[in-house]
Formats: sequence, C-alpha cells, structure tokens
Amino acid sequence: MKDWLASDEPTAAPTTAAPTAEASPTPVLAAANGGGTALTAAGVKKALDPLVGSAALGTKVHVRVLDVASEEVLYARNADTMTTPASTTKLLTAAAVLSARGPAYRIGTRAVAGSAPGEVVLVGGGDPTLSVGAKGQFPGAARLDQLAAQVKKALGGTEPTKVTIDTSLFSGPETAVGWDSSDISPGGQVSRIQSLMTNAGRIEPVHNEYGGDPRFPDPAVAAGKAFAKLLGVSGDTVKRGKAPTAATAASAPAGIAPGKQLGVVQSPPMVQLTDWMLEQSDNTMADVLGRHVAIADGQPATFDGATDAIVKRMTGLGLPGDEADLYDASGLSRNNGISPTLLTQLLALASSGQQPAISSMFGGLPVAGWSGTMLKRFVAPRANQIGQGVVRAKTGTLSGVNTMAGVVTTREGRLLVFAIMASGSGNAVTARAALDKVPARLVTCGC
Repeated sequence: MKDWLASDEPTAAPTTAAPTAEASPTPVLAAANGGGTALTAAGVKKALDPLVGSAALGTKVHVRVLDVASEEVLYARNADTMTTPASTTKLLTAAAVLSARGPAYRIGTRAVAGSAPGEVVLVGGGDPTLSVGAKGQFPGAARLDQLAAQVKKALGGTEPTKVTIDTSLFSGPETAVGWDSSDISPGGQVSRIQSLMTNAGRIEPVHNEYGGDPRFPDPAVAAGKAFAKLLGVSGDTVKRGKAPTAATAASAPAGIAPGKQLGVVQSPPMVQLTDWMLEQSDNTMADVLGRHVAIADGQPATFDGATDAIVKRMTGLGLPGDEADLYDASGLSRNNGISPTLLTQLLALASSGQQPAISSMFGGLPVAGWSGTMLKRFVAPRANQIGQGVVRAKTGTLSGVNTMAGVVTTREGRLLVFAIMASGSGNAVTARAALDKVPARLVTCGC
C-alpha cells in the first residue's frame, strides 16, 4: 500500500531516530459519545501554552481545540482569523464533494462515435485517477485499455481512424491564482486541471515522495495519445473537439451514428477518491474534485466556480463559511485563507454522525506514524511518539507554513478535534516537530 501513500512534505533527510513498535490506530470515533473524563480548558491552556509559544513554530500561530461530545472549546488562539491553510484546505474539498455527490458516486469516462467514419471521441468526465492499463497510480482505477476493448467491439468491422478528445466539461484557467510555475514543472506538485488525464496528470504512474512528480504539459492530449495507441491509431490524429450530441445519435439511421456511445468505464466510488486525495495530499485530485462540487451545484467548472461552491457547501452545512477565502481546492495557492474555527467545526460535524456522507472522510485521514502524509510524523523526538496510531490528521506544508487539522483520542477516552496553523518559520523540519508536540501532548496531558 505504501506505493500510493505519500507525503506532501518538502524534501527532508530521513529521520535517524530508532524505530519504535507500531501501535494499531485507535478507532476514529471511539469517544464521540462523551465517554471518559473530560479535559478542562484551564488544564489544556496550561499544557499547551508553552508548546504553542515555541519559536520553532514561527511568528504567528493559530490554534483551536474542541471536545466533540461537550462542544466545549478547550483552547483557542487566533482561532477565528483566517490564515494560510496549505493542504488542510483538502478537508473542505473532501467534505464538499462527499456532500454534493455522495460517497458511492462514480465518475464515468466515455467514448462515442465521432462525425467522421472511424472517428472515436474520448470524452473527459473529470476522473483524475484514470489509468492507461493495469499498472496505474491508483488501485482499482478505470482503465483506458478496457475502454478501448469496448470501443473495438462496438465498432465491429469499422476500423478506428482518428481520436478526438472532448475536454469541454471544465472551463476557465487551468492553473490557479497563487500557484508558482515551478509547482507544475519540474517540481510536479500539480498538473494543469483538465477533465481528461491519467494518473492525476503524472508522466509515470508512481508517486515520488521527495523528488516531485513530473506532469504532462497537456494531460488531456497525453491521455488521448495513449488511447489512440490502444486503438491502433496514430497519435498524430489526436485533436481537441466536441462530441456529437446524443440528439444527433438518436435521430441518425441505425448503425454507428455520430454521438453513439461506444464504451464507458467508471472510477472507484467517490469515498475512495477522497481517501486517496487526503492520504496522498494529491493537489491535482483535489482541484479536479472541486470541479465536481461546482458541477453538482450548478456552478461553472472553473477555479472560481469550484471554490465558490465549496464555501457555499460549508455554509449550507451550518459552518462559518465566511471564514474561508479560497483560490483553489487543494491548498497549493498561498492566497487561500481558512480559520481554525472552520476546520474544527467541520471535523466536529463529521465526527457527530449527523452528516454520514462527510463522516466517511475519516477513512482517508492519515494516521500518525502509520500512513500517508503522517507516515514519518510523530517519530522524533521521543515525546511525540505517543501520538503514533492515535492522531489522525491532514497536514499542510508550504514554504514558511506548517499546518495540521484532525482528531485525537486522549488517554481518558475523549475525542478532540484540533487545528494548528503556524507561519513564519524558517526551518520546516523543526517547525513540524514543534507542531506535532501539540496533539501529542493532548493525548497524555490528563488536564
């Protein structure tokens, strides 16, 4: 499983700390019914103040800790002020798309007959996990080779002559305000956001934890050329275009009419897509899934449409949507702003069970010392190791910004949600270690 669980952290030397025995992760919602001894705000303040005040965290720190069962705010510092969230933005995206589409929703990628004889139109449905063949980045992904087999069967004796790609589902700019050009190439933190791509735009279907993931300069064309090869058609034939309408197919004579569906493959369920997006902190997946929130809510499938739809979803869930100002759905944009209050209220709502669709996002939250972007966290110093298997959270890292938001079960059996958002640090490694001390302290403070 580690081939697709990876970190959004910048390049860092591997830790030299002695390995510790793995501890099984605690149940995600074990304490949501209020069992165990409640912590006091005064006790938590005494325990956390020295840690939150650490110079290693940076020049400004925003924190909020909430007891899920009692709804008591146990700690708050700059909690209602928006600050750069980095990849904790993906928590909003996951909740919004699960709310809008439902955990069981699947994304289809279709092939239809074009207007010319033998023309095949590959219609992008916005599935970022689409694979060329069996060796894709994402387990169980829809595959172009299987779609090509359907097309050949549907065409019968008609030979494919060319491939047209229809990417009209998404519109507007393909990169967001606040992205650096180096994030796309050669760094590979994100691809251009298009409705047709394979392996979230990656050139190779693997995730390189520290070296970046080089992406195709035009993911849709690359997917079209891979599909053409599978059909036995020259990649030189691949052009952008628009699929004939269903009405055209319905009114045409019997046979392979323009617009007739020749095949379709379906993505894994949405809950699995959000799991991967959160585990890997995959920026491309997040911004593609953000487009699906926009489409579901009747907004343009653009960056503006997606971010507007996500914020409105938060408000519709009874959360303080006005405490989010988004420019993308991934958190790669430094222009984004989210408050710890919004993040913790979202996590508390998901923990409550009142919204089963968004509660399913907990399966994708990385576990400290166990999976995803938390695989190598809470390893050193030794004081942080108590959080292994206990803290489940989404991390976020940009230059000078280190964030984390998630859930933790205390030794007394109380479920807490927390958000820590620090900026101004000059050393990412020491800042992350200082940040990890906060939820680790919550596990054992007995306060």
